[in-house]
Amino acid sequence: MIGKIIGAIAGAKVAQHSRNVGGTGGALLGAAAVPLIRRMSLPAMLVLGAGGYAYKKWSDRREAEQAKRKSFETPPKAASAGA
Repeated sequence: MIGKIIGAIAGAKVAQHSRNVGGTGGALLGAAAVPLIRRMSLPAMLVLGAGGYAYKKWSDRREAEQAKRKSFETPPKAASAGA
């Protein structure tokens, strides 16, 4: 029971940094994650952690590329003012 409470608190804190999950949803996910993690084997946990790390790296790289593309775009007002 204490594990579920700690998981719910951690989930609520993580949800504060997420755009898609609210505080209550994060608490529910955190409370549900505790029993699932208990039943997982060590190799499965390692694979899940490595997959999360790879996804985060991919997501960060994609966001950086999108920001780089936006920085090279010419604003419409600046383009028409020079002509």
